[in-house]
Amino acid sequence: MDLKRIAKDTTKTLTSYLTYQAVRVVISQLDETEPKRAYWLHQFSAREKIQDGEAYLQALFRERQDLAFRILTVREHLANEIAEALPEMLRSTIQQANMDQRRQQLERITQLELTAPSSSIDSLETSDSEEAHDESP
Repeated sequence: MDLKRIAKDTTKTLTSYLTYQAVRVVISQLDETEPKRAYWLHQFSAREKIQDGEAYLQALFRERQDLAFRILTVREHLANEIAEALPEMLRSTIQQANMDQRRQQLERITQLELTAPSSSIDSLETSDSEEAHDESP
């Protein structure tokens, strides 16, 4: 397990996600003040691959430098705001999600084990009653 690579990949994914969130914030702000620019940014975002935040920003810099700088500023602000809470929130969320998954799996296993023997008993009872019926004069 290469923890450094995993951390690097996670950081890239989180950076792209924060870029996406920053774009949403900027579009929302522009909707209130400059609807035409908001529409343009929305259309641009639909055309470009926002899943890769850095490639998206490079493309945006080529077309609208002012909006690209604004998104960089918002993205940095978002990162600073969540940086302290994120590690503990991530740990507790993963622990809770894992516990929920284990509980659900245990419930599924328990239900399967409870239903399997009863269906065997039902088939035995059915065959016993058929034998008793066949033996009657």
